[in-house]
Amino acid sequence: MKKIGLTGGIGSGKSTVAAVFEVLGVPVYYADSASRRLMNEDDALKANIRRAFGESAYVSGTLDRKFMAGQVFGDPVKLEQLNALVHPATLQDAREWMKRQHAPYAIKEAALIFESGAERDLDLVIGVQAPAELRIQRAMERDHATREEILARMARQMDEDAKLARCQFIIVNDEQQMILPQVLALHHQFLEEPGGTS
Repeated sequence: MKKIGLTGGIGSGKSTVAAVFEVLGVPVYYADSASRRLMNEDDALKANIRRAFGESAYVSGTLDRKFMAGQVFGDPVKLEQLNALVHPATLQDAREWMKRQHAPYAIKEAALIFESGAERDLDLVIGVQAPAELRIQRAMERDHATREEILARMARQMDEDAKLARCQFIIVNDEQQMILPQVLALHHQFLEEPGGTS
């Protein structure tokens, strides 16, 4: 089975693209929701987060997201510390999920594919591209955030051009070109190609 990554910067619309692949019957692993689940369910990860951030990180066994956001927002060192704990758990969870899939190919949707080293587990990566201004507007609307907050988050992400340069395929999501024909073209290509590493 071919293992395919799907990535893009904040507001690029990668979740929308992932949903189109899902409609076509392709299994999709959403790294963001998986990491949120693991921070509440993975006992070893929970213990590591408590050690790093204190008992206040959890309330009645559930991650206190507001407390954690306050810890890591604007503090690159603490954010890196949290990522260093969460990424390995999510990578392992994704590997186990991939083993359970029986489709010609499966997709891992993640913002931090290259930053987390996840591309080493994948056969290829699709990048979702959108103009910066459109990405800012989308993220502001989706997250009810200010322009300054979104710009600060974008500044902490890997440079968009550098990220897309490492992708084997690009889907343009600029509200000018339709997503569906682009996804269908890739879908047919992946079905026709011999499978990747299993």
